Amino acid sequence: MYYLAHINDKGEEQLLKTHLKDSAELCGKFAEKFGAYEWGYCCGYLHDIGKYSMKFQRRIRGSQETVDHSTAGAKVCWERGGMYQFLSYCIAGHHAGLPDKGSNSDTGSKGSMLGRMKKRLEDYEAYKGEIHVPSLGQPPFQPVKGEDISFCFSMFIRMLYSCLVDADYLDTERFMNREILRDSGESIKKLYEKLMEHIADWLDNCDLNTINGRRTEILKHCIEMGKEEKGLFRLTVPTGGGKTIASLAFALSHAEEHQMDRVIYVIPYTSIIEQNAKIFADILGKSNVLENHCNVDYGASEELRPMQLAAENWDKPVIVTTNVQFFESLFSGKSSKCRKLHNIANSVIIFDEAQMLPNDYLKPCIHALEQILRYYRSSIILCTATQPALKNLLSQEIEIKELCPRMTEQFTFFKRASIKNLNRISEEMLTQRLQSENQALCILNTRKRTQKIYQYIKEEGVYHLSTSMYPAHRKRVLAKIRQRLNSGEKCVVISTSLVEAGVDLDFQTVYRQMAGVDSIIQAAGRCNRDGKRVYSDCFTYVFEFEQKEYIPGQRQQMEVTESLLADGRELEDLETIQEYFEMLYHFRGDSLDKKEILKKFQKMNFQFSQVSREFHLIEEITKTILITKEEEAQKIYEELRVKGLTKELMRKMGPYCVNVYETDFNKMNAAGMLRGISEELKEDYFVLNDTERYSEEMGLELDVDYGEAVIF
Repeated sequence: MYYLAHINDKGEEQLLKTHLKDSAELCGKFAEKFGAYEWGYCCGYLHDIGKYSMKFQRRIRGSQETVDHSTAGAKVCWERGGMYQFLSYCIAGHHAGLPDKGSNSDTGSKGSMLGRMKKRLEDYEAYKGEIHVPSLGQPPFQPVKGEDISFCFSMFIRMLYSCLVDADYLDTERFMNREILRDSGESIKKLYEKLMEHIADWLDNCDLNTINGRRTEILKHCIEMGKEEKGLFRLTVPTGGGKTIASLAFALSHAEEHQMDRVIYVIPYTSIIEQNAKIFADILGKSNVLENHCNVDYGASEELRPMQLAAENWDKPVIVTTNVQFFESLFSGKSSKCRKLHNIANSVIIFDEAQMLPNDYLKPCIHALEQILRYYRSSIILCTATQPALKNLLSQEIEIKELCPRMTEQFTFFKRASIKNLNRISEEMLTQRLQSENQALCILNTRKRTQKIYQYIKEEGVYHLSTSMYPAHRKRVLAKIRQRLNSGEKCVVISTSLVEAGVDLDFQTVYRQMAGVDSIIQAAGRCNRDGKRVYSDCFTYVFEFEQKEYIPGQRQQMEVTESLLADGRELEDLETIQEYFEMLYHFRGDSLDKKEILKKFQKMNFQFSQVSREFHLIEEITKTILITKEEEAQKIYEELRVKGLTKELMRKMGPYCVNVYETDFNKMNAAGMLRGISEELKEDYFVLNDTERYSEEMGLELDVDYGEAVIF
């Protein structure tokens, strides 16, 4: 009897012992990056020993029998006890996902770890004739004093799990489809050379009286700081200081200095990922930069197939992704999401707009980042003009190194406008002020209010911007706005916060409804952005309406800002920004871990599956509405009706969709404005029935009352 792991379409057979040995070597190679080769090897070597059962061998040769082949290796490790039990979680979950530990009362029908250890299995004892259980040494690290050892080992299990899942996938893929060619991109050394060639002319500018001279000073310092030992860094750069290229320069310099594998750029907004990814791709080459988030589908063409494969496990030298993708993967239990995690090890990780680290999950996120710093040989950079006050949340021994030279002086130099507090004003007072402006931006907290104020003052040169407009529509409007701003014509924009980051607009005056200090500073970054206007003529005005209006989930941020303004503090001062975050985190207290994620890993009672279900950075329920005003959108709708929802069609429809919250959706649906795209998609995806309810000026009409009906 010879035991098989796989049979491919050509009828070729892969011996089980070959698959186990090759998976073990690959898994060990991945784990070696954090000093755990033998742990990875053992995990890979035992993961499929359940396939030694006769029932599985009959199945692989054509029978329709079902058999659990994952529990056997987990059981062998569990019964050995001690450190081997960490591997049990990885092996048990290598298809179904990391399980919870469960309780002693769990029966064999339960999917928990303790439940599966009671499950009756097919006889797999034949493995002993071909496979031995490798020995394990001590873990590759010793937890530091005061550290939560359970959380520490939960991260270790995740990383080993990632190594196993990727090794198993890759070895199986290599056998089943030998024609698949993966492309890992060029070396960090080559990318660093490309960057240095791109910026060579910039480095000659030493005039510190110019914006470009200051940007060069910051850039040069970041390159030099790349020689520093691995650790936690900050790049605190004012708006206009060139932080995108400066942070990339540090990362590549640092990675080259320490033979690190990749740079991971984590961004809070999908709206600015595309432009940053394009900047990096233009400098480093498209094949070296992977853009990985929900709006990207590389499977749309055969030409992009290598990128689609790389997105599975982040096997590229530069990754551009979102906070959601990064942190939800770190706390997921699903094999598809965890597969990439081992490639975070030995990387430089940049968090752009670091003040947007998720407050509701800040404590578990910081715990996870500390693990990556300590035990997985990576460096982290927090990059923003408004640094969050993380020192009190970090362990005492972790030092933060600043990358911006003469930071306070840079902020003074780049200051382009004054921030003034208007206190409380009426809608009428706001509209009067806006009507007297030539080039002004007004940022409001809700889409409904934005539409309302726009209606008051709309005329030639006045524009509305919000996410009630689909992305392709917003793009056209932004092009008109830029054109008018550049030509000096009247241009007044009423917008939601979507313009606060990544949208390079330059106004003489900005109005910002009360929000967190970081949001106000971001808004102020659109005021005299290019420094071409006289400083004394440029203002960012902060105001509240007579009746307070809180942004959902932002009440504490707004109240802390109000308190600082009441004390006469200047919001743009670095000390004020620091105090803002310290006060905010103090008031938030336990709600910085609102789902009590950390408690779910205490006393080695790992709750991987439960945390995977609960850890979601975006929790508001929204519905997606396709707007078919344009010919291209109508074509996509017809395809959807025929083919159903595919990844390719999701990518195509994105530029023509508006997401609405459940309360607004219910009113629109009750008014007969919507219909399901198809029977199977009726719960999540809809099309606007009456395109007259979508205007070129404001987008989707949100001011809808219950009881209103549309009759066809």
